Amino acid sequence: MFAAHRPWADIAEACGVSLSAVGQWKRAWRASGEAGLAARLHPGPEPLLTPDDLWRLDHMLRAGAHRAGFDSDLWTCRRVTQLIQQRFGVTYHLSHVWKVLRKLGWSCQKPERRARERDEAAIEHWRKVRWPQIKKGATA
Repeated sequence: MFAAHRPWADIAEACGVSLSAVGQWKRAWRASGEAGLAARLHPGPEPLLTPDDLWRLDHMLRAGAHRAGFDSDLWTCRRVTQLIQQRFGVTYHLSHVWKVLRKLGWSCQKPERRARERDEAAIEHWRKVRWPQIKKGATA
């Protein structure tokens, strides 16, 4: 269209873009010909953690939060952020740490809330013996 000297407005309408986009395309076309109009990947900034760092982070996470110095074995994004800061000297926003975890194959899971003193045998006895008795008494 540039070679045929078509007006920018016609090009913009045909391609569904703004006039400023057509202007950028025209400059690229003048500088490099059709090769200047070829689509290019825009990969964004380099990751702060290398693939080796990610591998090491995954192993640290698998070892557990206790081993990393936390008082419970529960990983949270905040704790992972602290671990990355301490071990790799890299600061990530909490929401980006979630993206890093997803890249490593981790998923969001909530721990079961159960008392440590929980007596499974007593619970099973209540469920099989006491509950049927209570249920029978309620219908009577």
